[in-house]
Amino acid sequence: MRHTGRMLMAAVIFAAGLAGGYAAAQRPVPQQTVGQSEELLRSLDLTSELQSTAGRRLRMRRITVQPGGVLGIHNHVDRPAITFLLQGQMTYHQEGKPDVVANPGDGFAEGRATTHWAESTGKVPAVWIAVDIPLP
Repeated sequence: MRHTGRMLMAAVIFAAGLAGGYAAAQRPVPQQTVGQSEELLRSLDLTSELQSTAGRRLRMRRITVQPGGVLGIHNHVDRPAITFLLQGQMTYHQEGKPDVVANPGDGFAEGRATTHWAESTGKVPAVWIAVDIPLP
């Protein structure tokens, strides 16, 4: 019995030592960010855009428009959006403003005053990242 007790104690100590060594070998949780860069691409002040966010969600979509395709005319009343073009070319037609040709790296901040349509005018599909707050 004494021998079994010593063996059990040795096994417990060995396991604890092994677990302690494993924990000590783990990388510590970083407390500061290192190696990151950040560039604000677009922003839109939401103060006058939404009465309430109750029931609303923030969404991010990848939208692809084939060459010659169009996004039909629409507005952003109660659906503020920020977009960023990754690939292709879009010609953006906003009411009351001159047309804008968007290339990769371009984008728009679209609030309640925005009514527009757009067409894919490049040779490859236009791929956008669109972030908005749609109606429920």
